Amino acid sequence: MDPTFAAILPYIGWIIGAGAAVALAGIAASVHSTRLKIRNGYPLEGMWGQSLKPELTGEAMERVRMLTQENAGLRAEIGSMKDRLAVVERIVTDKGFDVARQIEQLRDERQALPQPDSDRDNSMN
Repeated sequence: MDPTFAAILPYIGWIIGAGAAVALAGIAASVHSTRLKIRNGYPLEGMWGQSLKPELTGEAMERVRMLTQENAGLRAEIGSMKDRLAVVERIVTDKGFDVARQIEQLRDERQALPQPDSDRDNSMN
């Protein structure tokens, strides 16, 4: 028996186990990657790069068209909401928003002023 082989012989079980663990990890990673592609609608590719799934059928093309239209509608709605928000922000930050407070302040000042006596005005006539 070769002395280098004899030195490795006690560790041969660990070496085989490590090789098997690496191979199983690679297989599990490939399966997980394929599951993610299927779940998120990405096309699957064969060994030579050919597309396996999903096939481009009329139903799939119709679904893509409908999703594209829905996406465009949602983008338009978001755009209108952004415009509304800009108007609200302008109103809130505008000096005109403070009008109600200024009116109340003027009312308070007016009430704080001494009121003229109505008896005195009637006696002068």
